[in-house]
Amino acid sequence: MGWHGETLVGFDLETTGTEPQEARIVTAAVVEMRGGDILARREWLADPGVLIPAQASAIHGISTERAAAEGRPAREVADEVASALVGCWKRGVPVVAYNAAFDLTLLAAELRRHGLPSLGERLGAAGDPGEGPGGAATGPVVDPYTIDRAVDRYRRGKRNLEAVCGEYGIVLDGAHEATADARAAVLLACAIAERHGAVAALTPAELHARQVEWYAAWAADFQSFLRRKGSPDAVVDPLWPLREPQRQAVAGAEPVAG
Repeated sequence: MGWHGETLVGFDLETTGTEPQEARIVTAAVVEMRGGDILARREWLADPGVLIPAQASAIHGISTERAAAEGRPAREVADEVASALVGCWKRGVPVVAYNAAFDLTLLAAELRRHGLPSLGERLGAAGDPGEGPGGAATGPVVDPYTIDRAVDRYRRGKRNLEAVCGEYGIVLDGAHEATADARAAVLLACAIAERHGAVAALTPAELHARQVEWYAAWAADFQSFLRRKGSPDAVVDPLWPLREPQRQAVAGAEPVAG
């Protein structure tokens, strides 16, 4: 049995928007699982301190009014979520996040926004290599979005969480609810490993390193595609699982947000 038979922690954010450097956390979940069973979970509702756009509320069901009335201060939520993830990594437990580059970059931006220690600093790294090329100090991370796109590159259809769960036979109840999405990400990661033995055979550290390479290769291909299609200045950030602060989402790319 490979890494997918061991303890994994699912992580998901629901947010105010799709630009990770600007959007704010609305809800968060960290779900510890093994063998398909939930062992422990933590959930947060934050008051992001800004208006939640109607289109975001329509997706995750949290209004500005509810967040303000029931949510905890965003600074506290960001701090606790970061501490929970770092605690997993320090125990050697991989964190599973669907489109990790979005959720981890957004969390990193929230930590900077509130003057809190970064993920790399919490991990005891010198400086903050968690925000450097490949996010070497932040991990191991398992991203079913990045893995599926690499191992089944030519499959037609959407690559959002619901669509890929359908491909692998994972029932996703309550899509765009943080706990449901975090749980589904773990089940999906395990299903991908079951179908693709080469993925299952890697150690978490090896899989993390391969995902850095796979994401960079996809970014280069997508950037070339956008430039051929009339966006000559398009830039697709190649960093995974955590992007540098100054990097921005590419114009024309369709983010897969939490």
